[in-house]
Amino acid sequence: MDELQEARKVIDRADEELTRLFEERFEAVRRIVAYKRAHGLPVLDSGREAVILEANRKRLADKAFDSYFEAWYREMLKQSRRFQEDLLAEDAEGQTGQS
Repeated sequence: MDELQEARKVIDRADEELTRLFEERFEAVRRIVAYKRAHGLPVLDSGREAVILEANRKRLADKAFDSYFEAWYREMLKQSRRFQEDLLAEDAEGQTGQS
């Protein structure tokens, strides 16, 4: 197998694991929404986001990836908030439709 194909196999394996971890993370987000709903908490917790971003940036072995990692992670957090907002909106629509 040539070098290009080998590198692509590594990417395919990483993508498979990222997909599994994405689903695991968003299943946990569903549980967080339930907690936030029950306790009247807002979707955005900017302090928590800053802490987890910094903690995960420190885990990078190759600091050359830092700015790319930060951009990618911020986008993931943005999508997580969007998912939370969508779930809460579905709840609100369901309550509005009840009579």
